[in-house]
Amino acid sequence: MAAAALRRHALPRAAAAAAAATAPRRAATRRAASRAMAAAAAVESPAPDVTAAYGELVSKLRELDALSGINGLLGWDELVMMPEGAVGSRGAQKAALAGVLYDRRTEPALGALLDTLHGAPGLDAVQAAVVRDARKAYARETAIPKALAQRIAKLETDAYVAWVAARKASDFSAFAPFLQQWVDVSRAKAAAIDPAAPPYDVLLEDYEKGMTSDRLDAIFAEVRAGLVPLLAELRARGTPPDDSWLAGSYDVERQAALCKEIALALGFDTNNGRLDVSVHPFTGGSHPTDVRMTTRFKEGDLTEGLTGAVHETGHALYEQGRSLAAEWEGLPVNSALSMGVHESQSLLWERMVALSRPFARWLLPRVRSAFPAFPDRSAEEFYEALNVIKNPSLIRVESDEVTYSLHVILRYEIERGLIDGSIAVADVPRVWREKMVELLGAEPENDADGSLQDVHWSAGLFGYFATYSLGAMYACQIFETAKQHLPGLEDQIAAGDFKPLREWLRENIHTRGSLDASGDELMVAVTGSALQPQVFLDHLRTKYGQLYKL
Repeated sequence: MAAAALRRHALPRAAAAAAAATAPRRAATRRAASRAMAAAAAVESPAPDVTAAYGELVSKLRELDALSGINGLLGWDELVMMPEGAVGSRGAQKAALAGVLYDRRTEPALGALLDTLHGAPGLDAVQAAVVRDARKAYARETAIPKALAQRIAKLETDAYVAWVAARKASDFSAFAPFLQQWVDVSRAKAAAIDPAAPPYDVLLEDYEKGMTSDRLDAIFAEVRAGLVPLLAELRARGTPPDDSWLAGSYDVERQAALCKEIALALGFDTNNGRLDVSVHPFTGGSHPTDVRMTTRFKEGDLTEGLTGAVHETGHALYEQGRSLAAEWEGLPVNSALSMGVHESQSLLWERMVALSRPFARWLLPRVRSAFPAFPDRSAEEFYEALNVIKNPSLIRVESDEVTYSLHVILRYEIERGLIDGSIAVADVPRVWREKMVELLGAEPENDADGSLQDVHWSAGLFGYFATYSLGAMYACQIFETAKQHLPGLEDQIAAGDFKPLREWLRENIHTRGSLDASGDELMVAVTGSALQPQVFLDHLRTKYGQLYKL
């Protein structure tokens, strides 16, 4: 009752504040949306039955979006605020909501509306994108037999428990039977959704819309060919910067305050979001006006907290920047285009901005203010220390800008082989070690630091890893385009004026949502060409060639 009363009394003031805060954004997003709507102006009005069907579809999709938002808030609360004793009741709540969501997502009436609207004349670009993505989601949701869905749900729990135990014991063989089950059910899932398509392509669609394994093969072959010799050259001939002076003890409360200052400076809006601490940093929420961001801090590592906070702020800015225009509200077209594009926004702020020379000039005095005993070093030395390449680089989540994509390629090549049958589950540890030596020049001493280090395969997330590296490449290409459109961008960053870049991203990336059918189409619309790995490789060679004095 107290919580309900609080909400009733707070709502009018909160609503007024939200309206005031979002009014300028509504105008901006309408202007951005008008570009997408321009082509629609020449489209003839849809027939009355199409108009009615689209209106009914929008109503159903917005209800689904609202229910999904509730699910997101339950998940955030579980990881950030929920008392331990509520695990059982929260599980029951989530299960009940999952059932409601499944029923809504698979109801025949929704399918009938999508069939009516598929290819219907008179739909504008936004409406067509709504129908396209909703129809694709409906087909995937309804294609999986109930027995297979139940098997997958059970395996999610069983495989995770097995992975935790196997990782603790550093024994891949204890996890292998569960990984084999994931390979089997993933193949079955892919066959149920689209038996004519390569299984890995079907799985990849869950994370990176419009991407194919053939396209990924070409992208990663180019990255592999460029990065492996670059890494070898940097290690053999380069002079690593000194980062030893960054070691020390940094109070976590002061780190949290500093990172909040940075997030606010970048543009995170606390009127439409929250910033909290969790064991695993993440960004979630229910709506562009309610974005929940979390970070974490380690007393002995200042850089992890700083870069992690900027990374999550990038995700949060994407979520807060999604369109508030009425034509987009609560619809699939207003969702982030893909995991790779979402990652591009976090990595753009983390790597292209926060790990840059201009940002180091802005950040250093703020670090000194938070930690008066911080070593008396120059901004250039600070920049260099933040960009040291790990040697050896064994753990993906602890890797650097140069080695990270090689970690991703290793995982991509193995999981591709698992799905197409060219790699047996029992051979994964051996193949992992061989590829680590080939790609990164290092060999893990045990399974815990090798093939068991990531949680992803315990959840059957085949296709997810690739989006991390795609995000880095998207980020680089987008940032290079932004520099062309924003003269003086580096000086603005050094001065702490992040608004021009943030608003450019909001107009060109955030408010486009899923209007485009793939990351490549988005890149063409924003940068003038599909994803070009060479842009990424040129960035790394130029930056680290200078840092390592090649």
